[in-house]
Amino acid sequence: MELHTLTYKEGAKKRRKRVGRGPSSGHGKTSCRGHKGAQSRSGYKTKPGFEGGQMPLHRRLPKRGFHHIKRFPVSIVNVEMLEKFFDAGATITTEDLIKKGLAKKQKGGVKILGKGELTKSFNIIVQSVSPSARQKIESAGGTITLQKIKEETTEETQNS
Repeated sequence: MELHTLTYKEGAKKRRKRVGRGPSSGHGKTSCRGHKGAQSRSGYKTKPGFEGGQMPLHRRLPKRGFHHIKRFPVSIVNVEMLEKFFDAGATITTEDLIKKGLAKKQKGGVKILGKGELTKSFNIIVQSVSPSARQKIESAGGTITLQKIKEETTEETQNS
């Protein structure tokens, strides 16, 4: 056996179908597209989700829920992270949490949750706090100040 004598196994390589090259090719005249109709024309393509006239899946399924117009995405930080990244007595703002990489800048600001233990006292200025986090922060001797979320006003809402 030598490199120039190697061949593929039977059926391992499928032959390319060349269409529209005369009657003896077996794929001449209509080029395997049948007679007339949209599918025989060039540029034919169905819409995504089209199921041949049957009601498509995305229309068969019911709609669910609603979009809350005032709800904004919120970045979450647990009290255990405050314990780990800040010194006792520190004043922690939303900007501080973003700088340290504990929170992302979100429209709804930052919410402090109560996972983990807290022994240090902090002065925290954020947009929202869970009841368990509030209890842990205040029992450790800290304070919480809630900032209001800045709502973006458009010209339409101001004029009406």
